[in-house]
Amino acid sequence: MQIALLGFGVVGGGVYAICQDRSDLRVTRVLVRSDKPEIAAIATRSMDDIVNDPAIDTVAEVMGGIHPAKEYVEAALNAGKHVVTANKALIAACGDELTALAKKNGVSLRCTAAVGGGIPWLVNLERIKRLDTVSEVGGIMNGTTNFIMDAMHTSGAAFGDVLAQAQALGYAEADPSADIDGDDIRRKLAISAGVAFDVSVEETAIPTFGIRTVTDGDITAFRQRGFVCKLLATAMRCQDGVCAFVEPTLVRAGEPEAAVGANYNLITYTADRIGRQSFFGQGAGRFPTAGNVVQDCLDILGGKTAFYADISRRTSLAEDAVSHPYYVRTAAPDEFLRSVTVDTWGGGVITSAVGVDTMLRWAKAKLQEDPGCFVAGIR
Repeated sequence: MQIALLGFGVVGGGVYAICQDRSDLRVTRVLVRSDKPEIAAIATRSMDDIVNDPAIDTVAEVMGGIHPAKEYVEAALNAGKHVVTANKALIAACGDELTALAKKNGVSLRCTAAVGGGIPWLVNLERIKRLDTVSEVGGIMNGTTNFIMDAMHTSGAAFGDVLAQAQALGYAEADPSADIDGDDIRRKLAISAGVAFDVSVEETAIPTFGIRTVTDGDITAFRQRGFVCKLLATAMRCQDGVCAFVEPTLVRAGEPEAAVGANYNLITYTADRIGRQSFFGQGAGRFPTAGNVVQDCLDILGGKTAFYADISRRTSLAEDAVSHPYYVRTAAPDEFLRSVTVDTWGGGVITSAVGVDTMLRWAKAKLQEDPGCFVAGIR
């Protein structure tokens, strides 16, 4: 297999290094934005050099973002080349279009590294569906937020201090918004739900609340009552279709998610016959992520042509199909919150069971009035 890499950053460099040790995979072109002396002989600034090279049969897109990645991937698929990508933003936003284009051109589109980094999550989700019906998927899908929540629980440090530590270690970007506001995990959930339930899920329709406003006082209240707070993603089959949401969640200290430390992920599916199976590992990193890109290339080399599921059918998300109690802390309580309050924990209150969509919409609106508002579901 002759591979063209789109991008030569952390993951692209890892793919290149892995392929250097193999005889069945050769990186023969690399699309770059700046000079890379170590690959000068195969570097190009033009996508046309890749599209018009008949010897290249597979394109590995590891540049990230939606544009121009989408246009490059479309050009590769239209040129009859297989595409492997680690780009969760692209697949979450355009997966149904791109899978249809791959099918039309008789080529493969694979994206195992887009969800879970080095965890072989999507391929195992695809595999279980051959003999069972998946009823729920989700879990810890973002290493940055897990590092922050774990450190706050173990050290008692404030959110800002732990975020700065995560940035210093390279776990968080200079602008950490996509992680701490839940956008990253929401994209991964949209892809996972699509594969699990054979539908196309509109990523931006998934109710989401992040961890930006959590405080060490909140964490103290949780620990005193035997809970650990994690940013969790959940999607499940329900009577009206599919329910999906992302929110800080209080789990009992003995549950598997509570024990996940540092920047690790724990992603889970529940199936009717098999029950619960979870996948633990690095959710990012050079070689873990690059390894799944290369595994996709090997699957294609072995004859794998289909996407993980048929995601051509767009579904709307069921509202308030799931209800549970919430911890809510706000400096601006209102009539709705007072009407559902049943207890007090430290600086926050506990509600009766409230529909997820109702509560997360309320919380998002409340942030405009009280920028420090924080909510967490109680499982």
